[in-house]
Amino acid sequence: MKTLSRDEIVDLLSADRPHFLELLEEARKMREKHYDRFVTIHILSNAKSGRCSEDCGFCSQSARYSTAIETYPLLKPETLLEQASNAAAAGAEKFCIVTATRAATRPLLDKLCPTISTIKKTFPHLKICTSLGLLTPEAAQRLKEAGADRYNHNLETSERFFPNLVTTHSWTDRVRSVEIAKTAGLETCCGGLVGIGETKEDIADWLLALHRLDVDSIPINLFDPRPGTPYASVRPLSATEALRILALARLVHPHRDIRCAGGREKILGPLQPLALFAVNSIFSNGYLTTPGQGLAADREMIRAVGYQIREIREKSGSERIDENTAAPFPKTGLQSTSTSSSDRPLKTAKTRPEQATSLRSS
Repeated sequence: MKTLSRDEIVDLLSADRPHFLELLEEARKMREKHYDRFVTIHILSNAKSGRCSEDCGFCSQSARYSTAIETYPLLKPETLLEQASNAAAAGAEKFCIVTATRAATRPLLDKLCPTISTIKKTFPHLKICTSLGLLTPEAAQRLKEAGADRYNHNLETSERFFPNLVTTHSWTDRVRSVEIAKTAGLETCCGGLVGIGETKEDIADWLLALHRLDVDSIPINLFDPRPGTPYASVRPLSATEALRILALARLVHPHRDIRCAGGREKILGPLQPLALFAVNSIFSNGYLTTPGQGLAADREMIRAVGYQIREIREKSGSERIDENTAAPFPKTGLQSTSTSSSDRPLKTAKTRPEQATSLRSS
């Protein structure tokens, strides 16, 4: 199936047809073709919290806003090692180290790179992702040599809408950081945030920009407004709007690792298991400044839809299927063989020019 065009994506975001469940069914076929019925778990570490110099209007970790989050400097090496140990014990595929910083500076790397090397030597099959801000070639090379596997820097939204969210650095700065990570041989993790007032066109442009960058992994945050930030009063997406976006992300990126990230529990509510028909990975055990529903609940959710967690175990270094999440695939309208795919083009409703507005009416 060819990549959806900008107009087709906008049409599918604008129309009531196909129904969001029909769109999810198309996404599920692609998701299962490339990832079968497996889900990978990623564990986050908020390794340095708050007091960030940047003015990202959605983020409670910016020093420019009055928020009630806990702030602290870079965690000690032994704390990060313990967190990595817990992630490995949980069968997580990736351990993601995140700092509230503008950039991956030399002093930050002087402290962090030895810890990354220790984690990698201790848990060689646990993949390490770092998210430290803007990246230089020197910093990317240091991270690669230390043992990092992947670098995260999200585009967040379209180039057009980005200045509404951030003014202390540019969208192009973020694109450049992703390109630098790729050049250094790091896997690229780059996604964004939806539901913060962007238009349907912005979502289409963002998805297609990620396609042009050819990133390896796409985390999608469903905006859950943070008290004290400039966007605290934004009305969140509905669950069905969010699921439609997740489905379209899969249709635009059939074989990429797509992850449902922050806001999953809050925005999707009782419909959150349906996200697994579009995404193949999730963050578990919380996000940066907000808690999640916990690993046990995530395991049960995965089991309930007939999927299984793909775990990595250190002793053998091999993949293991978590038998506790195994269950017969439910007999629903979404059932079909995991290897099936559809060559039938999606039918979209034509969008009139006056419909090219925000995803939600104000």
